[in-house]
Amino acid sequence: MTTLRIPIASQQAVMRCLRHYLAQANAHLDSQYPEPKITYRQRGTSAGTAHLTLWEIRLNTILLVENGQQFIDEVIPHELAHLLVYRQFGRVSPHGSEWQWMMEKVLGVPANRTHNFNVRSVQGNTFPYSCLCQTHLLTVRRHNKILRKESEYRCKKCGQILKANNNI
Repeated sequence: MTTLRIPIASQQAVMRCLRHYLAQANAHLDSQYPEPKITYRQRGTSAGTAHLTLWEIRLNTILLVENGQQFIDEVIPHELAHLLVYRQFGRVSPHGSEWQWMMEKVLGVPANRTHNFNVRSVQGNTFPYSCLCQTHLLTVRRHNKILRKESEYRCKKCGQILKANNNI
């Protein structure tokens, strides 16, 4: 796998954003939380992941390069909030009331649970599954879990268990 080179300006913008929100949180919480490690190892359609016990944020290089400042403005505070909530409250619901409070009251940004970036360039193969109301495209991982009888998935709209389309 070849790695995408991240422009130094993007890396610097990531660090400026991180330091801005961390300073804001430390002032608001009267704390001295250290700067988390930033890595560029996130894969798939996730923009980023907070690794709580490692005090690390992993970012999706491709989505960062494709979405620039919008990615930085949305993803950095989102993932930082997960780390801060873990340090303040311990293990709680990932996007629960503590996280929403941290996002809105402490960091001053909207508490959006997911991003709306175009993920076509990072999306792997998908497999069509159907329910009563629509067709769903499942990832290879979910498709394989169904084949191994480890999981089943339901439509959030109609509640029916998803069934593989006949052409799989």
